[in-house]
Amino acid sequence: MRNRTVLISGGGIAGPALAFWLRRYGFAVTVVERAPGPRPGGQLVDVRGTAREVVDRMGLTDRIRAECVHEQGMAYVDARGRVRARMPVHAFAGEGIVADIEIERGDLARILYEETRDRVEYLFDDSIDTLTQDADGVRVTFDRSAPRTVDLVIGADGSHSHTRALAFGPESAYARPLGAYLAYFGTPYPARDGWFTLHNAPGARVIGTRPTRHGTSSVLVSFAASELDVDRGDRAAQQRLVAARFADVGWRAGELLAAMADAADFYFDRYAQVRMDSWHTGRVALLGDAAWCPSPLTGQGTSLALVGAYVLAGELAAAGGDHRVGYRRYEQALRAHVTKGQEIPGGGVGGFLPAGRTAIRLRDASMRALTSRPLRGLATRLFFSHADGLTLPEYAAG
Repeated sequence: MRNRTVLISGGGIAGPALAFWLRRYGFAVTVVERAPGPRPGGQLVDVRGTAREVVDRMGLTDRIRAECVHEQGMAYVDARGRVRARMPVHAFAGEGIVADIEIERGDLARILYEETRDRVEYLFDDSIDTLTQDADGVRVTFDRSAPRTVDLVIGADGSHSHTRALAFGPESAYARPLGAYLAYFGTPYPARDGWFTLHNAPGARVIGTRPTRHGTSSVLVSFAASELDVDRGDRAAQQRLVAARFADVGWRAGELLAAMADAADFYFDRYAQVRMDSWHTGRVALLGDAAWCPSPLTGQGTSLALVGAYVLAGELAAAGGDHRVGYRRYEQALRAHVTKGQEIPGGGVGGFLPAGRTAIRLRDASMRALTSRPLRGLATRLFFSHADGLTLPEYAAG
């Protein structure tokens, strides 16, 4: 096999999933991750459609289901906490289906790490500094580790991918802002009723709570805004911005935001999609959010990453390690599926963040209608059909 050594940048979900399959096919794999270890916590992520088949082929279905969070569904409430609309899980895709595949991001990342750590080299608390390609490989320097030359480099380091910036150019050439921001963080408050409960406020704002597997709850806040001048690394400034935006919001907003400062897993970012004409250049390729971030509004990020990892590893193995063939076939196999997965359901940003009271009432009414028996099939098509439709190739293990 040519091109046997592979360096993956990113130790979240896409990177370890790719490492799992590459090792199965006989590649020597190193994963470099900026964080000091697998990152705990984070919002719930979904394993949907074709990605469930990938998890089955990994032999991890039972383990993932054992650590799932069982939500009842989504509930929209007013400022007094009165329920205005509910979408139980069976309204989306059948009784029990959604609950079986929702898991905290940190738990899924940890499972993938534990499944690969004995066969994959992990470099935590480090990152790629420079990449230099030539006909024989990629010369890589790191922030901390000694330089090395590898055959292939895969960037699986998220929507703000440093690997993409080094090999393809600045983020501004590929990221498409969607006009809104989000933050999420864990709280010590107990989960109350098992629902993903959301309160929309005028001004295109929403705050909600979700149950965790540990009996506590996590918080999601989102608001519409054009580009904001806030440093991605300045957590205190981000929290001040969130607090100011939600200062006059009712329901439980004050109580929930009070827990923000102490949250170890606080995360803040804009909603954006990554769109690229090609996911590879020379010996460097991209995977997951680094290549095609669909935005959290789609609910497809994790599923697309798992499917992409399976296909990328399989096509490289089928090509005998020839990246020129494997990368090209990887894109050909996935492009249409990714494009479908990037479609935002439910009216897009405006549907999730209705601007005024009338728009909020109309959205609530539409959600109530979608749970009625005649329209349940429509709800499934709107929210879940984008995860299906790809027939997974069969690849021979090395």
